[in-house]
Amino acid sequence: MKAIPYGRQHIDQNDIDAVVETLQADYLTQGPKVKEFEDKFAEYVGAQYAVAVTNATCGLHLAVLALDMQPGDRVITTPITFAASANCVRYAGGEVWFADIDPDTYLLSLESVKQLIESKPKGFFKGIIPVDFAGLPVDLEAYRAVALAHDLWIIEDACHAPGGYFTDSKGVQQKCGNGVYAEMGIFSFHPVKHIACGEGGMITTNSEALYNKLMLLRTHGITKNNMSENHGGWFYEMQTLGFNYRLSDIQSTLGITQLAKNNEGVQRRNEIANRYKEAFEGRVKYQSLPEGMYNAHHLFVVEVEDRKRLYDHLRNQQIYAQIHYIPVHTLPYYKEIGYQGADLSHSEQYYAHCISLPMYPTLTNEEQDFVIDQVISFVNG
Repeated sequence: MKAIPYGRQHIDQNDIDAVVETLQADYLTQGPKVKEFEDKFAEYVGAQYAVAVTNATCGLHLAVLALDMQPGDRVITTPITFAASANCVRYAGGEVWFADIDPDTYLLSLESVKQLIESKPKGFFKGIIPVDFAGLPVDLEAYRAVALAHDLWIIEDACHAPGGYFTDSKGVQQKCGNGVYAEMGIFSFHPVKHIACGEGGMITTNSEALYNKLMLLRTHGITKNNMSENHGGWFYEMQTLGFNYRLSDIQSTLGITQLAKNNEGVQRRNEIANRYKEAFEGRVKYQSLPEGMYNAHHLFVVEVEDRKRLYDHLRNQQIYAQIHYIPVHTLPYYKEIGYQGADLSHSEQYYAHCISLPMYPTLTNEEQDFVIDQVISFVNG
């Protein structure tokens, strides 16, 4: 059996031909393919606006800046995420506060968030960054109710979940990142994610004001919108201190062709997940799926008693499972800045047992059967 990674990109001839065509065109960056990708992505998730950026970390950074985050502002997020979900707050000089996860869904626990908010005076917190962990959507309708009651904004970290959705109280399927219940959604186009651009990210929103701020911040804070007949075509203004967080036309072209295949890819990911669940039912714990949710399955995570031994055993069989994630509040940087920890026992318990098994659309049934057999034989001793 050849090596089996936990995730990988799928690039076909259609992707290659499209990128070659762009390489032979007039624009490699700041050209028409960026806007085309943005428009198609916004339509895909059901948002009014989309802003392509260098990567999802840049997207998170611009999102908090567009919401006028100030030094000392406090934001709640989950410790079970990649560090960027928290780091974006630190980039703007804010404070990160962690709430615990639900032990079955592995998502940021709404009850834990409410307890944390209600333990402080009103106005103590400015926002919440929930994460659609492993591809499972957060119930943003419920989060919006809490946010409205306490005057908080929401940034949805949807990096794992393009194509996922939850069903709201009106029976409407709300796609991840559609901007209905969150100010902005953030997506990643890293190679192991659903849509591979090499690197890349997208910010989605339904707010024209936020969209305009994002567009300004993405390109050095520079605009040509105020050019008049008294100015030549070279004229521009730098209105604020922005960044060079642009995505190239080359990457955008690849994003367009990858996006067109995402529905098929998510369907295959769910087929793989269902095969895992059927094999592991009653033997191995895995992420639960609440009613009305559609998991886009960036990851398939299980919990076992001796995670390190299983990790080593699988690697010996050339199955390269991964761990997602070391709790952010336990990382040295967050300890050193003096984070005052709440009760995050579910997050720490999860980390002690979690392991992500191979999950990507080109994983064959034969390869998956081999993974399943190795996990079950390990669990059975």
